[in-house]
Formats: sequence, C-alpha cells, structure tokens
Amino acid sequence: MAVRTSEASLAEELDQLRAQGLYRPLRVLESAQGTEVTIQGRRLINLSSNNYLGLNTHPKLEQAMLDYTRRFGAGSGAVRTIAGTMSVHEELERRLAEFKHTEASLTLQSGYATNLGILSCVLVEGDVVISDELNHASIIDGIRLTKADRIIFKHKDLDSLEQALEQAKQKKYRRKLVVTDGVFSMDGDIAPLPGIVERAEAHDAMVMVDDAHASGVLGQNGRGTVNHFGLDGRVEIQVGTLSKAIGVLGGYAACSVVMREFLIARARPFLFSTSHPPGVAAACIAAIDVLLEEPERIDRLWDNTRYFKGELKGMGYDIGVSETPITPVIAGDPAKANALSDALSEGGIFAQPIVFPMVAREQSRIRTIVTSEHSRAELDATLEVFQAAGKKLGLIA
Repeated sequence: MAVRTSEASLAEELDQLRAQGLYRPLRVLESAQGTEVTIQGRRLINLSSNNYLGLNTHPKLEQAMLDYTRRFGAGSGAVRTIAGTMSVHEELERRLAEFKHTEASLTLQSGYATNLGILSCVLVEGDVVISDELNHASIIDGIRLTKADRIIFKHKDLDSLEQALEQAKQKKYRRKLVVTDGVFSMDGDIAPLPGIVERAEAHDAMVMVDDAHASGVLGQNGRGTVNHFGLDGRVEIQVGTLSKAIGVLGGYAACSVVMREFLIARARPFLFSTSHPPGVAAACIAAIDVLLEEPERIDRLWDNTRYFKGELKGMGYDIGVSETPITPVIAGDPAKANALSDALSEGGIFAQPIVFPMVAREQSRIRTIVTSEHSRAELDATLEVFQAAGKKLGLIA
C-alpha cells in the first residue's frame, strides 16, 4: 500500500528525532513495577518508576482491588453524571478530603486530566493565571485551553511573582489564580509555598498547587507540600495523583465544597470521561490506609534518598538542586544522556534518559527515583555501575 504524503512527512520527522537523540523506543516490562523489573528476560534494578512507596504491589491494595472488582464489576459503565456515581467513588473522595485536610475532593481519570479540567473551566476571559515557568506540561496545556490572560513568573522567584501580581492588579481581573508545582518533576526542588501563599493572599488571588510528586512523600503521612509547610486551609486547590506514591491510577482535586460542585458542573474531563473502575477506587482507599498505618515507608524513602544523593554527589555527578527523592543526573546533551542510560542498562540498571521537550536540550539527564523498598545492596550495586559508567563517558573524574 502506498504511503500517503502526510504520513511520509511524519516518518521523516521521526527520523530527525532519532538522529537528534530525542526519540527512545518503549521498553516493555515483563514483570510488576518493583525495585527490579524484567526487560527482555533480564532483571534490572529499577530507578525509573514513580512508585515511591512500593504500594502498587502492597497486599492490602491488591486485595481491595480484587474484592471490589468481584462485587461491582470491572468497569463503572459511564460518566458519573449519566450512569450515577458509585458509593466507592464517594467514599474515596471523602477519605481524600479528610487526608488532605480540605472540605471536599473530586477524582478524575489522571493528574493530567485534573489540571486540564480545572484550568479550562475555572478560568475564562476576564481572568488571569500566574504560573511558574517550570510548571508541569499538564499545567501548561491546561492554561492553553483557557481564554484567560496568563503571566509567567521566574522559577521559584518571589520577587518575580510579586511583579506579576502587581501587573494583574492594574487590570482588575475577576479571578486571579497562582499555580505552581509543589515538587518540580524534573529537578526535584520544592516550591517556596509559604511566600507564594502570602503574596497571593495580599493580592486576593487563589492558589493552586500540583502535588503529584509530593503526595506520599512530603508532609505528615505524605499529605503533601501544603501540609509540609503548615498551610492547611490556605490553598484553594490541591491537585494530586493516585498513580505515583499512591500506587494505583487517577488524579484528584482537594478543595472546597463550592469548588467541587463547580468542577462537577463544568470540568470537561469529568463530564466526558468514564470514572475509575470500582476496584481502582477501592485500591486507592486502601493506599490511604497504608499511608496512615505504615509511616515507616516514608522514613525509609528519605533514608534511601539521602544515602543515594550523597554517594552520587561524592562521585562528582551533577545532581542539580533536588530536595526530594527525584534525583537528576545531568549529562548535558541528549547523546550523553542516551549513552549514560545505555551504559547503565548494560550494567543491570533501568534508568531512562530525559531529553527535550521534557527538559532543555543542554539539560538532558537521567532522572532517578529511589523508593522506600530499595535495599542498601541494590543501591550500592547501582552506585557501582554509575561510577563505572560515569568514568567511561567522562561525566566524572
């Protein structure tokens, strides 16, 4: 069959991406996501997962998913506003609100969908969104879907934020929303949330925090950035994910009752996508129970993080400004990041490269995430391979 001109142009563009080191084929796992994974029959130590606490294989989550699937079926049937909402969805949202110390919460299909849904419906023409320049792609895409004005402030720069708020003040917008990641997903640094909240309050602006990489990691029992800084009740919208430290699937907004009802009425991902399968929702509830009952998992996560960061830094690697279990190993250009990933794979380590457009080309890296479940022996074996690969590629002395 002849290839159409339009498809041929896509193939040409793909070839260019491959030549620039900006395309990586999918790696197919033949095992569960754990501290080790099986790829093409080989066991590799896994540093590429967001499974911070190892909850995806926790017996309580697995059992909850099985029980609710048997009782309520594999799927929920349709969107909640049409087919009716299941009691397990309402219970999950009640538990999430309680956990996050907010009035209410609403679950959506993913963290990405949550950011798109909130930003595209809460903000309209005559409003303004003020966004950190390094916010997650889902925030950027959500902003693109709104007709509100937008102002970008310099990364974590409170003076720049103040200037943006002053600029917004001149135009007398109806709604002003400051949005930031809680933990920035590529560099692992933490937003200066107390300063952000203080400035927003002074300018009568709402605050929205994407806590995808802080949920289960920061705060009491993993409640996130807002709780970590003692700001409960002062942030209008907390976005979280159920697919990283929680170990399952989905996203949610923890917010006021009014905000929840507004999102039910207007958020398009909620209105036009089927809700979580009941087993998924039940497993998420079980994950909250585990966070409350097993805080030692978070302690182990941070012990492993401190050890791993310290050893990499001692070798001479550039690990950026990370303050969390996200530890970037910055290689420079895409070719070096790809070469480092390949060298690690040869040594038995699964650690994927991060290249443009996820980061700037000259900031290409391996993004590593250790979990609470990695053993010290696994970390030491990983560090040994990093040292050999770094010396071979000239990344460390």
